[in-house]
Amino acid sequence: MFRLFALLYAPFLLPHLLLLRVSPNREHILQDLERWGKRHGITGSPGRRLLHFLTFSRDFRNIFYYRTRGIAWSRLLRIYCPREKYFIIDPRTKIAGGLISAHPYATILNAESIGANFYVNQLVTIGEVDGKRPVIGDNVSVYSGAIIIGGITIGNHVQVGAGAVVVKDVPPNSTVVGNPARIIPKGVKS
Repeated sequence: MFRLFALLYAPFLLPHLLLLRVSPNREHILQDLERWGKRHGITGSPGRRLLHFLTFSRDFRNIFYYRTRGIAWSRLLRIYCPREKYFIIDPRTKIAGGLISAHPYATILNAESIGANFYVNQLVTIGEVDGKRPVIGDNVSVYSGAIIIGGITIGNHVQVGAGAVVVKDVPPNSTVVGNPARIIPKGVKS
């Protein structure tokens, strides 16, 4: 049944291949597709992976449309290939390639910048306080219900635990847990 659905839906998605081709963020999209493919065991060309994830993953659509937002007819394609309405990426946020989400229901990404290979779960809020937004490094994972707000910096290779409330800088190679958040350097047992 899945294959039949994908086969019938694919012609509607073909314009997205052109969108990928002309996007100024093409390299970031390709990095996203590579990471999504590895996570979900989907192989093949970037075009094949793009069609697969657009068909079966609304949250991937959000990421794809975020990356192609400057292209006028991108908005038209959203009509028959809608996004996940409760996964919000602020258009001012700069996000490097390799962004992956898992069940990002009620998730808001509103940072100054987010580094490469970012992972986010559901119910996450990354936001501003008094006009200041977080800067997040490379290889950061943010788990369910975490909140990261204000003009803070999250270093590279950081894990933000479920439910953590982060309002202060976090050094690289750390895990952050709790409310208020406390930092656990990697290699230290809590």
